[in-house]
Amino acid sequence: MATKDSATDLPLDFGSFAIAVKMLVLAEAIAIMLAVGADGLSRLASARALGWVSAYALGVALVTFTLLRILNAFVRRLSARAGSLVAILLTLIAVVIVTEGGVAVLRNAHMLPLPGPGLRVELMARGALVATIAMLLGLRHLFVSHKAQIDAKLEQEARMQALQSRIRPHFLFNSMNSIASLTRSDPARAEAALQDLADLFRVLLADARKLVPITAEQEISRQYLEIEKLRLGDRLQVQWTVSNVPRTALIPALTLQPLLENAIYHGIEPRFGGGTVRVQLWGDNADCLNVLISNPIPEVRKHAHGRGNKIAMDNIRQRLASHFYEAATLQAFEEGEQYHVKIKMPIIKNQGAGYVEVSP
Repeated sequence: MATKDSATDLPLDFGSFAIAVKMLVLAEAIAIMLAVGADGLSRLASARALGWVSAYALGVALVTFTLLRILNAFVRRLSARAGSLVAILLTLIAVVIVTEGGVAVLRNAHMLPLPGPGLRVELMARGALVATIAMLLGLRHLFVSHKAQIDAKLEQEARMQALQSRIRPHFLFNSMNSIASLTRSDPARAEAALQDLADLFRVLLADARKLVPITAEQEISRQYLEIEKLRLGDRLQVQWTVSNVPRTALIPALTLQPLLENAIYHGIEPRFGGGTVRVQLWGDNADCLNVLISNPIPEVRKHAHGRGNKIAMDNIRQRLASHFYEAATLQAFEEGEQYHVKIKMPIIKNQGAGYVEVSP
């Protein structure tokens, strides 16, 4: 795309309903100010002056919006400066149309004597001046608010990417040490572990806005668990239960892996004999995907682990909220001797191949 002077990344849609509402609100606000300034509150109370000025201002706004909507595709291809000049030109054309039309209607209704050319010029000059100022203020507001929306979107995307890319240093160091110990005794297994680690980091560095198939998320979780088993051995057992989950269902990348990492770090590592991590995935009648990950509670709890768990839970909550807002929930609770984390999110089905990109 060619560089545009102060042009926004996403062009303004001058034919949208939101723009129409803003133009009408701005026109009415200006009409009120003109009526108050010209006739005072006592005249405004009768609503007569306000009625005439409002009708004129709203007429100009509606005609301007109509012209902008007709030429919307053309205006959106222009730079911010050129598009603003076109919008102002269309506003002046709207002033001429509404002024001429209004004078003709009032004259035919015998509410206005035959106006001379001087009166028409004066009405058009005043209308053009006020409309130009209003359009400049309106355009400034639109571009500033649009830029703020883009900045907020970029900030959210950066936050999502940072949340997704987060990985505990101890996992990387332990994995590399485990792989290094296998390079001589079991080269084939070491090579497979390196491939799993590479796949995991490929997902960590991928676009955080994209939803991935549930099968892909299960596979990356399996690869992660294989890496952890290199150092934990039989101390780590995993049970998977999957029921009524469409294979085309999409979820945010790295939804399961951080929860599994938490379960191992907080529930398996502190226990001398290890334990079993249970993963349950199921769909319900409300077209929601449920995820329940359970791990045993260690006999002796470590406060540092507890604090880290809260940070990780907040991380996952933010990522889910970025994708699904209030439609997704995350709950962490204890029941018996087990610690559970449950996620509920809408089932989004993939209609084609590949990943799906979503806007936060």
